[in-house]
Amino acid sequence: MQGFRAKCRVGGLIVLCIWISLAALYGLLKPVSNGCVMTYMYPTYIPISTSAHLASPKYGLFLYHEGWKKIDFVEHIKKLSGVPVLFIPGNGGSYKQPGTSCNEWRQRANTSARSVCESGVRSLAAESHRAYQGGSLEHAFYQEGSLTPEERGLDLDVAQFSFANQYSSMLDWFAVDLEGEHSAMDGRILEEHTDYVVYAIHRILDLYKESYDSRQNEGAANSGPLPKSVILVGHSMGGFVARAAIVHPHLRKSAVETVLTLSSPHQSPPVALQPSLGHYFAHVNQEWRKGYEVQSSHTGNYISDHSLSHVIVISISGGFNDYQVRSKLESLDGIVPPTHGFTICSTGMTNVWLSMEHQVILWCNQLVVQVSHTLLSLIDPKTNQPFSSTQRRIAIFAKMLRSGIPQSFNWMRRPQPFQQSTHVSFHDKLDNSGSQVHGLSACPSTFQWSDDGLDRDLYIQTPTVSVLAMDGRRRWLDIEKLGSNGKSHFILVTNLAPCSGVRLHLWPEKGKSTLNLSPGKRVVEVTSKMVHIPSGPAPRQIEPGSQTEQAPPSAVFQLRPEDMHGFRFLTISVAPRPSRPPPAASMAVGQFFNPEEGETEFSPNALLLSTYSQKDIMLKEDHPLAFNMSFGISLGLLPITLSLKTAGCGIKNSGLPDEDARSMENSSEEVEHVGSPLGERGMDSKESLGKSGLCKLRCFPPVALVWDSTSGLHVVPNLYSETIVVDSSPALWSSAQGSEKTTLLLLVDPHCSYKASVAVSSTAAASRFLLLYSSQIVGFCVAVIFFSLMRQAHAWELDLPIPSMMSAIESNLRMPLPFLLLAAVPILISLLLSLLTSQIFPQVASFITVSIICYLFANGCIIILILISQLVFYVAAVVHVFIKTRWQLWEGNFCFTFFHWFIHLSSGFFSFKVVRVLRANPLLVTALVAITLVCFVHPALGLFILLFFHSLCCHNALCGFFTASFRSHARRKELVDCINEGNGGIEQFEMKREGESNQSFPLDDSYSSSPNSAKSFSDTQLEIFHHRHGILILHLLAALMFVPSLVAWFQRIGIGQSFPWLLDSALCVGVIVHGVCDTKPEFNPLLFPFPLVPGFQEVRRSYIYLLAGFYSYLSGLALAPYRAFYAMAAIGVISFTFKIIERRNREKGEAYFSSRKHSHRH
Repeated sequence: MQGFRAKCRVGGLIVLCIWISLAALYGLLKPVSNGCVMTYMYPTYIPISTSAHLASPKYGLFLYHEGWKKIDFVEHIKKLSGVPVLFIPGNGGSYKQPGTSCNEWRQRANTSARSVCESGVRSLAAESHRAYQGGSLEHAFYQEGSLTPEERGLDLDVAQFSFANQYSSMLDWFAVDLEGEHSAMDGRILEEHTDYVVYAIHRILDLYKESYDSRQNEGAANSGPLPKSVILVGHSMGGFVARAAIVHPHLRKSAVETVLTLSSPHQSPPVALQPSLGHYFAHVNQEWRKGYEVQSSHTGNYISDHSLSHVIVISISGGFNDYQVRSKLESLDGIVPPTHGFTICSTGMTNVWLSMEHQVILWCNQLVVQVSHTLLSLIDPKTNQPFSSTQRRIAIFAKMLRSGIPQSFNWMRRPQPFQQSTHVSFHDKLDNSGSQVHGLSACPSTFQWSDDGLDRDLYIQTPTVSVLAMDGRRRWLDIEKLGSNGKSHFILVTNLAPCSGVRLHLWPEKGKSTLNLSPGKRVVEVTSKMVHIPSGPAPRQIEPGSQTEQAPPSAVFQLRPEDMHGFRFLTISVAPRPSRPPPAASMAVGQFFNPEEGETEFSPNALLLSTYSQKDIMLKEDHPLAFNMSFGISLGLLPITLSLKTAGCGIKNSGLPDEDARSMENSSEEVEHVGSPLGERGMDSKESLGKSGLCKLRCFPPVALVWDSTSGLHVVPNLYSETIVVDSSPALWSSAQGSEKTTLLLLVDPHCSYKASVAVSSTAAASRFLLLYSSQIVGFCVAVIFFSLMRQAHAWELDLPIPSMMSAIESNLRMPLPFLLLAAVPILISLLLSLLTSQIFPQVASFITVSIICYLFANGCIIILILISQLVFYVAAVVHVFIKTRWQLWEGNFCFTFFHWFIHLSSGFFSFKVVRVLRANPLLVTALVAITLVCFVHPALGLFILLFFHSLCCHNALCGFFTASFRSHARRKELVDCINEGNGGIEQFEMKREGESNQSFPLDDSYSSSPNSAKSFSDTQLEIFHHRHGILILHLLAALMFVPSLVAWFQRIGIGQSFPWLLDSALCVGVIVHGVCDTKPEFNPLLFPFPLVPGFQEVRRSYIYLLAGFYSYLSGLALAPYRAFYAMAAIGVISFTFKIIERRNREKGEAYFSSRKHSHRH
């Protein structure tokens, strides 16, 4: 590598790679505040007897019991009569062991009497027991989640959503003990876990039959029928094992009908490095796709429904705080149809609203409680078993888990033109987001308020209305007047509960009571259109009886033009209270607004520039309550830090009565005086309070609602300064159009002015980059090595010196041709494949940009790896040559006589015929040992043997280079000295050289002045090192890809082993054959005539490496880097095949292969 520009390119890549890595590491290691509440339990585990003829006897099955009293296990099992639920732990997890995060929480809580926030089945089982004892959740009158038309939500009956106050049957929680094995690292372990889960399902169903028969024999009464299916709940890889068990050929029919997964990868492994692991995922997903296909005959006649028609799957993701599994991998798209399952993020779940880490999702009380009540709601009171209807079960999941807020921003967009109709019906109505709005039921009669007359009613004259107390008044808003000038949308944020705190009605005309209107002009109550959002901390009161901070909103209500069509007035009725609370204890702010007035779009350039200088936006008073921000780059790739500072506030246009406004002003002055006595600060603190503290009291805390096409809804309450990130996966080959954008709806008080600042968080962006594209980068790293080997092979074919790996990478980075050919052509091929196969077409600009950045990052990683390995080899070679030279100088000393005697004695061992044969065929020995380990022990061990062989060859070549170079330098110096002595000195030098010409080690003639002289021995050895070093780096990366599987293999030592998968062994054998057959640059196995194509006489080795690089590049784009092993194995098979052909042709005396003239002088 020569030239200043070349060094700058390489240095820039190294700096970029190190900076991204360090920034990502800093962002990932920062403590995460998840807001979860701890879960408490009193666990008891009852072992279930299993068959002694199992293939995996090391695993176990347990029944969970909640309670601190000691019980009789046998008698408890005899009383089993609930609904069986089987919990499957994930990678390295256990059915009862706590996670790391739980230990930290326990240390903070200082609890020792009972288990706290344990992972595994404990939290879910304990909360299910409490839910069964305490009854169903208290009913709220917010709008609830429902199914979309794609999920056949139109076919549902509203009456199916009613639940009893008490659950009819309890859940019996079972758990499999999988010995904490790392199933995410090895495909064989994953398959064994699946086999045992299938057995556990059958054993559970048989256990209920045994208990039923035992009670019947003893004359005890049996309650309900025997269960026919088991509900599966899986965490992490346990969720995938649950799905794999359902398509297992030995599973009984209808043994599983409901699957709930928590932070489980479904599309592919989190990092698909092992071929068998990726192949097993692809096989299971393909079986699921076939299972949902309708069976038909060859003539197209209908035969039967799909085999999985009775199975539903619900996937819950942890959101952006889950660093191990991204939401994109947890999606069921393309695997399970919308009618039989959906994916939901915990950030958009009812009563949860939190993002949580991978292990925290098991014990986070908010989520565990909601999941427990959801599973209990699946039980049919008539049969005490889960509902048989798949549509009803999935509807219950949607109602219990989904928020009433739609999962897309279409909820707030300008609607389509409303069609005129004579009758406005709110039943079975579709909104713009595709969500079905079921009948807007009125509040129960227990919340009916008396009509006190129109004298206490307020008539709002401004588009903005405020409620600062529960005053029992009704506020009238003229839709025709206030909704003019394009302000056709109405939005209300409040902390008042629907029905009990506030009610909203649409009136066709003004009247005192709904009873005074004719049946055709009845008032419609729309209170149930309020959707619940998480609220921040409760307001802080400065002094008893004084002004408090504004309460955070807990609900959002929105009406579109078609909702208000045919109505003249909107009323907001606030419930009365016996004694009036402080003015700001209750709040509601509504506004007629134009959605286009509050729209702000951040282009990709603006976001990138905000990395260095933040972008400020001023929101003046009387601004739209709903402020829409659209980001051209997804916040899952470039998270932003959004800060809101109150710049001013006022209540001039609040629509309050005069006495309330004066009261508010007076209370504000009192607060100003109460808060100002801060000692010696004097007027500064008073002015500070007047600017920020006073405005904070008058303005409700801002709320951000963020929509993402991958992870759904995110809600950020009490937003003043927050890093906003979503768990999206933009710029991937499988990313859909629109996934590269994020929409943020900011709800801010229109009475106050704000200064909003937006800046990209560099550390968060670096963390997201590595989390999202790690699999892609691994595939690109393999491609970079193949491209470098291609450059070396091309130099050999042109009879040029073989460049080093560093020089080869630098040459491939040159603009425009080499870089664009290698980096952009595979991207264009992927786009063409998407077009031809009718697959999802990604957003071209972001896809190309991010892919090229990943390719550059992969080059930087390989450069760092090459520098480290070269440093190790050079240091080892210099030390070796130094010691060898000193040894030759000290060889005649008396103290080394013992060492000579020992070497002479050991030479007898090397004289054996077997040892001589092995020493004469190092390639054969290496291949046999490596292939044996690959096929019968573990592939990584065989690859390590191959690496050791490559390392010895590189070391020997480099030692030869240094020795020849040192001798050449010494001879030059000796020649110069002889020339200075005259003719006698030159003759003496020539005689000495002739005497050493027969030595075993060749001398260097690099000093020859002839331009046609052959290459020196040192140059030849250096080329051999460069060639072997490139092969070593390729196979080192292959071995590193098997290291996670090796870690899992070491964990299983002593508890039962099995042979590696045939696929892994076969591919690694191909890799070993490539390393053994391609040991010397003189051997060119892929240079052969190709007469089928005119003008294309031979396929060179460089072409093969180029195709292998393109294939590895495409594998990285598909997030399947393990497929690069197919390219390595294919090259090994081709090398081995043509080496055999070459040997046979040599025996026949035919010159089949052309070779490069390459020799050195001795």
